Amino acid sequence: MLGDCREILPQLDVRDYFPHLTENKVDLVLTDPPYPDWHIETYKQTGIEILSNLICRQLVFWSVRESFPLDYSSIHIWDKYPAGQNSGVQGYERIFERNGRGDYRIFRGFVISNKVRAMRSADIFTGHPSQKPRHLIEKLIVYSSDEGGLILDPFLGSGTTCYCAKKLNRYSIGVEIEEKYCEIAAKRCCQEVMELKI
Repeated sequence: MLGDCREILPQLDVRDYFPHLTENKVDLVLTDPPYPDWHIETYKQTGIEILSNLICRQLVFWSVRESFPLDYSSIHIWDKYPAGQNSGVQGYERIFERNGRGDYRIFRGFVISNKVRAMRSADIFTGHPSQKPRHLIEKLIVYSSDEGGLILDPFLGSGTTCYCAKKLNRYSIGVEIEEKYCEIAAKRCCQEVMELKI
C-alpha cells in the first residue's frame, strides 16, 4: 500500500485482503523504520509510535546510537560481517523484539549497499538507502513466524519483507510512503528476484 502508515493502519482490516482470516490481526510485525540519527527528516515525519497500537510479536530494526523509544522483550543483533573494517558502515544493528520471547540472538547477513555486494549475496540492489539483505529477513521470518501467518511491514522500503514472506509461504501487508520504493516492492513481489531489473 502506498501511503503513511499512521493514516492507513488505524483503518486497516486485514480480512478485506485475506477473507480466510477470522480476526483482524497480524501475527508478526517485521520492520525497519527510519532512525532518528540516520534518516532524520523521514523519522520526524513518521516516527514509530504507531507500533504501540499493534498487539502482536514485533521485530524492529533500530540504530545502535539511539535509545529505542518503545518497550521490548529482548534485543537481537544483526552482525553485518564483514562490513566493519574501513567501509564506513557500522558493524552491527540492533533488532528489538516486542511482545515476544526473552532470548537474545545474533543474526548474520551482508550489507546490501551496492550491486557488487548484492550479487555476492544472491540478492539485488534496489537503491534504497537502508535495504536489508534478503537472507537476513528470511532468517528473521523463520525464527519468528509460522507458515500461513500474516506479516506486516509498516515501513516497507523496497519490499524485502513482503518478498521474503511470499517466498516462505506467509501472507504479508506492506505500507510505504515513497512511491518509487512502493513500485519497486510491487515488482519484487510479482517477479523472481534474479529476473528483476531495477
